[in-house]
Amino acid sequence: MTTVAAIDCGTNSIRLLVADANPDTGELVDLDRRMTIVRLGQGVDKTGRLAPEALERTFAACREYAEVIKDHGAEKLRFVATSASRDAENREDFVRGVLDILGVEPEVITGDQEATFSFTGATKELTGRADLEKPYLVVDIGGGSTEFVVGDDTVRAARSVDIGCVRMTERHLVAADGTVTDTPAPAQIEAIREDITAALADVSRTVPIHEARTLVGLAGSVTTVSALALGLPEYDSTAIHHSRISYDKVAELTDWLVTSTHDQRALKQVIHPGRVDVIASGALVLRLIMEETGAREVVVSEHDILDGIAWSIA
Repeated sequence: MTTVAAIDCGTNSIRLLVADANPDTGELVDLDRRMTIVRLGQGVDKTGRLAPEALERTFAACREYAEVIKDHGAEKLRFVATSASRDAENREDFVRGVLDILGVEPEVITGDQEATFSFTGATKELTGRADLEKPYLVVDIGGGSTEFVVGDDTVRAARSVDIGCVRMTERHLVAADGTVTDTPAPAQIEAIREDITAALADVSRTVPIHEARTLVGLAGSVTTVSALALGLPEYDSTAIHHSRISYDKVAELTDWLVTSTHDQRALKQVIHPGRVDVIASGALVLRLIMEETGAREVVVSEHDILDGIAWSIA
């Protein structure tokens, strides 16, 4: 066994996995898995820069994670940064801060690399499942971008497009004073749908998403939709992992999310406070992917890019 630590820093959240990995058996045993909403991508779509307060929230989480990694005696650490830090003009401020705290430089990976890590993390456990047909379409709905990966045991094609839940919310639902529209108008929802539809058409030109036989959904928007669909009183990753949610249920929940108020969504304990304002956009992304591909259900995975990062250093 090798103890490894993986950090995935996205547009909306930063997550840590410390695990014992056994490459011979394909076993990855969690020692610590945690997530912090830091909204690193706050305003990036409009300003092109990482906000000082967003950087400080991220560095505070890094300091907490450094202690966890030390306590578990992880032998290897890999820090992967995704959409927001790819796009920012001042990403060197981010790189220096992470290096000072954790002693490693964040790897600002490409969308294709991100997709490969996500596919590995999500499908490694699914190999041999007779009830799930290949090829898989793995979709990782993040804050800034969504990754699409089609593959069997290995990746056949992948693409990353800028239709993450935070990006769609900030682009279409944020008022001039910076507040998020409480209950979006139909025209705002239609504008989000148009962005997503255009992105899906772009993806389908290079990734055979219509050939997939099993849709696997990753990341917070998808797992939150699953938690709502299952009627969980509180977030339960064990119940959510490998749950299967029908298209009809996803459509029903999306309709509720886009018409509910902030306070109504906040009452749902399974919606993390940091996702209350962006979950409607994330659910719309999932729903339109299912409509475009004809998927009748989505298999939800709690194992994703973090697990793929961990395997890459194990």
